[in-house]
Amino acid sequence: MAASLGGCDRLFGTAPDPVATPSPSAAPTPSASAAATASVDGAKQVREETDTFLFEYSWPTEAGEIPALAQWLQTRLDRKREQLANDARRGREAARGNGFPFNQYSSDTKWTVVADIPGWLSMSAELSSYEGGAHGNFGYDTMVWDKTRNVALEPIGFFTSAEALDGVLGERLCEELNAERARRRRDAVPEGTDDLFNACVTPDETNVLLGSESGEKFDRIGIQIAPYIAGPWAEGTYDFSFDVDDDILAIVRPEYREAFAQRN
Repeated sequence: MAASLGGCDRLFGTAPDPVATPSPSAAPTPSASAAATASVDGAKQVREETDTFLFEYSWPTEAGEIPALAQWLQTRLDRKREQLANDARRGREAARGNGFPFNQYSSDTKWTVVADIPGWLSMSAELSSYEGGAHGNFGYDTMVWDKTRNVALEPIGFFTSAEALDGVLGERLCEELNAERARRRRDAVPEGTDDLFNACVTPDETNVLLGSESGEKFDRIGIQIAPYIAGPWAEGTYDFSFDVDDDILAIVRPEYREAFAQRN
């Protein structure tokens, strides 16, 4: 699945991602770092600030209460923190070498629960980062935790293919998107244009969420679109939600069919 943060890679690919051992990261000296970690009832919030970067990462109680998922998240926290520290160090060195001022880098990841149903925990993350330039980047990530097998799955992997999901939702998504574009731009989207910011967007270019109104089955499909995918930065993000219907149920992979139901 494509990234949703200004071209950055997603945290995992389309295949299930088994829990891995957290990789070590090089910590700054105590004098150069101010770090705080808060853990309450499984929820975790980390904040670390040094001369070169500000790092924040959090997840909710529902995730922390599942040991394998907490470790999965911790692994990604460690990797992201290490990457930020290395990028910030190189950025400062490059700035010094070129006689430019260096602006502190930052990375913030906030995981929240989309749906907590029997056997599954669906989650979404808001991602923001800054690595110099006129403004930072903003985007999303998503995953569904299989409580039985203790693995993370991409929501789009619950369907027979990305093309099948686009075939069912693509037209509806395009209509909703163009209506919202027109509202924000105060002008209808021109037909027949090949402009990137006027084109339809396929579900696999977005952040797909599996939601639940009933609390028992997945009965809602959410779509989050980050800046630069459907419009310029100034337009912000786009969010849409669709009821699970017969057409969507027909493209759910057989092994996941029991987790879905039409929304009443």
